[in-house]
Amino acid sequence: MTKDKQYGGLDAFKLIAALLVICIHTSPLTIFSANADFFLTRIVARIAVPFFLMVSGFFILPQYLFERNRDVLPLMRFLKKAAILYAVAIVIYLPVNFYAGQFKGLDAADLLRMIVFDGTFYHLWYLPAVILGVLLIFLLSRKLPFKVVIAVSLLLYGIGLMGDSYFGAISAVPVLSSAYDAMFYVFSYTRNGLFYAPLFLTMGAWLGRSPRTRSVKMSAAGFALSMALMTVEGFFLHYLGWQRHDSMYLTLLPCMYFLYQLVMAWDRKPEPSFRIISTWIYLIHPFFIVVVRGVAKAAGLVDMLVQNSLIHYLAVSALSATFAVLVAKLPIFKKKKVFQKGRAWIELDRAALHHNVETLRALLPNGCELMPAVKTNAYGHGAVLISRELNRLGINAFCVATVQEGAELRRNGIAGTILVLGYTLPKDFSLLRRYHLTQTVLDFAYAKVLDRYEKKVSVHVKIDTGMHRLGERSEKIEEISEIFECRNLNIEGIFTHLCVADETSSESIAFTHAQAEAFYNVVAELHQRGFTCPKKHIVSSDGLLYYPELAENYARVGIALYGVLSTRTDMERCGISLEPVLTIKARIALVKDLFPGEAAGYGLQFVAPQDTRIAIVAIGYGDGIPRSLSCGVGSVLIQGIRVPIVGRICMDQMLVDISNIPNVKAGDVAVIIGQSGDKKITACDLAEQDGSISNEILSRLGQRLERQII
Repeated sequence: MTKDKQYGGLDAFKLIAALLVICIHTSPLTIFSANADFFLTRIVARIAVPFFLMVSGFFILPQYLFERNRDVLPLMRFLKKAAILYAVAIVIYLPVNFYAGQFKGLDAADLLRMIVFDGTFYHLWYLPAVILGVLLIFLLSRKLPFKVVIAVSLLLYGIGLMGDSYFGAISAVPVLSSAYDAMFYVFSYTRNGLFYAPLFLTMGAWLGRSPRTRSVKMSAAGFALSMALMTVEGFFLHYLGWQRHDSMYLTLLPCMYFLYQLVMAWDRKPEPSFRIISTWIYLIHPFFIVVVRGVAKAAGLVDMLVQNSLIHYLAVSALSATFAVLVAKLPIFKKKKVFQKGRAWIELDRAALHHNVETLRALLPNGCELMPAVKTNAYGHGAVLISRELNRLGINAFCVATVQEGAELRRNGIAGTILVLGYTLPKDFSLLRRYHLTQTVLDFAYAKVLDRYEKKVSVHVKIDTGMHRLGERSEKIEEISEIFECRNLNIEGIFTHLCVADETSSESIAFTHAQAEAFYNVVAELHQRGFTCPKKHIVSSDGLLYYPELAENYARVGIALYGVLSTRTDMERCGISLEPVLTIKARIALVKDLFPGEAAGYGLQFVAPQDTRIAIVAIGYGDGIPRSLSCGVGSVLIQGIRVPIVGRICMDQMLVDISNIPNVKAGDVAVIIGQSGDKKITACDLAEQDGSISNEILSRLGQRLERQII
């Protein structure tokens, strides 16, 4: 099961949660039994809003709670979206507010309380709650470790609990009663963004940090037991008459913990439209409660449409859902760009990418995270597309080659640490700060240049342990120590790079161990001198595959993430299952018949030995296809059959011999890399034919190839 399908479960359950919220406000089972309705609306339906909060925490907060990400753009986008939604909802309900006289006699403080805590209509409290809760958790995460943040959230929830379902327990204690009375001058309920929202947001973030390992059976059993205990707790508190409100229970916490994992195991595709529909069902249903009651009164149907609580619920739900579906179909919610499979394109297999992520994660030691290399346009795959998908998988650290690559990711909303591995010109240092990028310190002299910028720059220090490319030499401990003393460098990590981790000779193995030893000696010496190294990383793809014990805080996986390795030999040796992410396809522009002796292409390099049919495929070396595959060296797949490339590959086209395939026509598709029928061409195949490695083949793929994740 892929993480993508787990998101599908979240999308679907949000619809269920929205319908449960309507239950709370319409009491559908009252016509049958007061106890049955209490169970549905005051116990079961109380899982709805915590679920919404956990989903928000799941997607927004892990990067701040666990990565201490300094990029606030994702946070600001979320808050802006929530604030706009809140403003729209306020406007929608203003006529009802005025008609009901809800603003009469209110002063400025009352209005402020409504806007910040209570909401301007009875269900709108959720939007200021999620805004305030997210802001609170973000601010706490700036100063406190996660364990302390969750402890603070638990404490706040406990305070809120005493003002909600357990209010009767403290009302007889004068000091506590007075304290809560004072609080209720500020807000009407403790079910708000200060006491209620933070804990569920934090729980969602925790579950979003990494996949949980509990089985479906265990999650289902835990949820069933927790729900049973919450039922007992709810009815007992109701019997005692303690509940000032009934949104907060002790057993709601384990109930949500198990429920969320159960929903994550729901195997279905994601449905972005469900997110819009569930949001608008939540927002608009009170409006339709008013409409249904108004129509019922005008038509003399109060007994059927209002007094019959179940029909009332169904009518409100149907109208709300219909309206929400219509809203979801508005153009503003449509994707702005429709992928067109035109001349030539790249398809990215989402399931394969997710498989590779989970496979590589399984190799990581405790405390280590993936830091995918998305440089060179994610090895030709499309850096923004790949990074967005990785963000959704909970990956919040990336490395790129240039500051421009990092800036491009930020401009497209990529969250998390972005480490620039290569040289950045001093004139571009401002981009490091503007886009919250982390720069590699290339050596001692470069550290001084960065320090003279006179503004704080986040950096990782690179140590040269034998590759003799970038990095300060490991034996120059005095210079390295001086780097750590630079007052304008915010040193967040230290790393090195293994140069023969893919080699099997005893000399190479010994050299790799020597590199690791040199790195650890530098770290130990720095510690002895009083310097801390917050994050350490050594391995890339080959290092993780063959020396996983050297993986420290990050593994800078590159080519392996995309389901290939440099050579076919590497693929056979690696010992893990990787799935290629990329497929290249191109249209057949036209089909031509050649007579014996006729030549085709530049230099007339192909001469038809007999009656020959060729297809002109709309892709060439301008798209990154190696020209060395010309004249029969390379091949493509058409209708599941391998056909040779004939003549020279041109900038925009190539010729292939299709004499043995009937019924090929213009508009058909040729597969350059990927599978057609039971035949397959891999990046390693092209690399062997080109005398290169798959890294180079993929990295050369051109920008004009449109890319899509499928």
